[in-house]
Amino acid sequence: MITEDVLKLFTRDLNRLKSEISQYQDEANLWKLDGAVSNSAGNLCLHLIGNLQTYFGSVYGNTGYVRDREKEFSDKAVPREQLLFMIAETEAMLKRVLPTISQEQLEEDYPMPVFDHSMKSGYYFIHLAVHLGYHLGQINYHRRLLDK
Repeated sequence: MITEDVLKLFTRDLNRLKSEISQYQDEANLWKLDGAVSNSAGNLCLHLIGNLQTYFGSVYGNTGYVRDREKEFSDKAVPREQLLFMIAETEAMLKRVLPTISQEQLEEDYPMPVFDHSMKSGYYFIHLAVHLGYHLGQINYHRRLLDK
């Protein structure tokens, strides 16, 4: 079932996210901006956590998570250890929630409006995995460029 494969991808990439965040030599550089780099690694990390906690935890896991997307990009100087803890919490949530999603649910429209059109939940899960990989690449580039 696709949920098993998606969980493997999320687990792999969340571990890579932990690694990227941990590799910053200067913790303050997690929040650094420069020129055309408009999002810090710290803010992208918060964005990824908010995204997964919302679209899996809140929608399918009934976790009660309430997203504040604006804060994902406005918060600054969240301690690295807190970011790493939040990533670990997100991974644990995915490991609890994804196995509970049935094949029938995957074939239904995603239960929350996200874009200007409906889409099957299975398709949206793949979108969310690609979204994580996209921002993970940005974080890697940010670290190599600005953590000097």
